[in-house]
Amino acid sequence: MRDELIRRALVSVPQLLLMSFITFMFIDLAPGDILAKYRFDPRISSETVKMIESKYHFDKPIVVQYGHWLWRALHFDLGYSFSREAPVVSVIAERLFNTFLLSILTIIFTWAVAVPLGIYAAVKQYSWGDRILSFFSYFGMSLPGFFLALILMYLIYAGRSIPMLSAIPIGGMISPNYEDLSFWGKIVDRVAHLILPVIVLTIGALAGLQRISRGNMLEELRKQYITTARAKGLPEHKVIYGHALRNAINPLITLFGFEFSSLLSGAALLEIIVNWPGLGSLMLAAVRSQDTFLVMGSMLMGGMMLIAGNLIADILLVIADPRVRSR
Repeated sequence: MRDELIRRALVSVPQLLLMSFITFMFIDLAPGDILAKYRFDPRISSETVKMIESKYHFDKPIVVQYGHWLWRALHFDLGYSFSREAPVVSVIAERLFNTFLLSILTIIFTWAVAVPLGIYAAVKQYSWGDRILSFFSYFGMSLPGFFLALILMYLIYAGRSIPMLSAIPIGGMISPNYEDLSFWGKIVDRVAHLILPVIVLTIGALAGLQRISRGNMLEELRKQYITTARAKGLPEHKVIYGHALRNAINPLITLFGFEFSSLLSGAALLEIIVNWPGLGSLMLAAVRSQDTFLVMGSMLMGGMMLIAGNLIADILLVIADPRVRSR
């Protein structure tokens, strides 16, 4: 399995290269000029604009531009963000923790709720509990995340007279008086601002994962080895959790890698709605302003999240299934 992980890591290198080149090409093909605000600024001379073009090779063919960007990226220099007027590394570093915090909390809550509900729905197939869970799952999958966020924001705003709802902020990451709070007050303030975006992202991911978990469990419970285990007199909880779940969990672990990276794109619109300073909203702003280096840096982070998620999923598969370990 160690050789397989090494092979996956090596394969990810050309994947990142191809992904980055395609992204670079599409940004270059898009109409507009990244240096437009400098060209039409009377305070900046044309010589200064030409110097910037020469420094970052904007006057060269796209292949040459990409080659210079790749060389700098290999030296941990992702270029300069012209829309933020700061190095890309520092701009991304400011948002990275915020996105990881939101993503990790969403994954924890999603898996902690979806898998048990999927097991219950499979064991109690066609019961009222299964029907109710199926209804809410289909409802959650069909409801767009941004629309759910707007509904919850309206309900929280309309319910300000209720103490529980009045404690939930409807936007931002910190309160205006954050610096005046105590250490524990700052922690409580950040947790309160996390409630709304985590609920919205969890509901969207929970619905699909619960249905997949239910389907996998139903497939395993109908197999011959489950019938044999029950015929031997094993307790039902051992049949479900000791046999069926161990085999049903493997496809879910495989999905973990894709879910980990999809949160970056899935949270982009939500981050704009609730004013959460994360990588998703940063990437959309960079695309709109045609900030080439900032888009490339954000894309690189998304690709690395996908690769990291798949590697983590492979490691979890080795831990969960001894058959994978022996390959």
